[in-house]
Amino acid sequence: MNYKILILIFFFIYSCTVNTVNKNTIETRAQTEFFSNKGFALVFNDDLKKQKLISRKIDDRSLVIFQKNLKKDTKVKITNLLNNKSILATVGRNSNYPNFYNSVVSKRIFDELELFSSEPYVEIVTVSTNSTFLAKKAKMYEEEKKVANKAPVDGISVSDLSVDKKKAKKKQKKKKFMYIIKVADFYYENSANMMKKRIADELNLNNTKIEKISNTNFRVYFGPYDNLKSLKNAYNDIYPLNFENIEILKL
Repeated sequence: MNYKILILIFFFIYSCTVNTVNKNTIETRAQTEFFSNKGFALVFNDDLKKQKLISRKIDDRSLVIFQKNLKKDTKVKITNLLNNKSILATVGRNSNYPNFYNSVVSKRIFDELELFSSEPYVEIVTVSTNSTFLAKKAKMYEEEKKVANKAPVDGISVSDLSVDKKKAKKKQKKKKFMYIIKVADFYYENSANMMKKRIADELNLNNTKIEKISNTNFRVYFGPYDNLKSLKNAYNDIYPLNFENIEILKL
């Protein structure tokens, strides 16, 4: 009888330990969850708020963005994919904005990244507090501060930064406007074909394509599109499927 009691106690302790490990594993995964999305950014202005296209305001000098898939206060790196300029920002409170855009950014972010108003193509990536990107920024700041403190001041000159930025934009070589809409990537070709069939059945769209990227990567996509209007229309046709992370990819 005593042996039976000991065995029961052992199994009770073991089950508690397993549950604790599983819980910790789940919490660790949640903390290290990574998000990335490529698409078009929308720069905030008061007219968009007045027209109720955006439900919340962003200050012109703010480093806050709106992003529907991420929680408030999430740190992100935004990269202008046409010139590789990046900036750190923080996700603000939930806001409604047109589905086509992967984010809403302030005028400051728009200017700092030197985005083109006709093609504001960006990547949003979550950034952890111990990332190399943040560490590099901090190191650069410290080094610049030391140089500034030691440098002699012979005089003060004022330059028009807006002119410099306009010149920089002109120097950027723009590639031809050509994009696809990536619905999802699948490990098996059968899964990709099933998704293609689902899109045809639910949305009556028969122009879905499948690209074999590798033996274990099959991409379901639409396009290509050579103008913004057709790209927006196609995206809005697909959006009712409620996929979490549809991306726009430049060719």
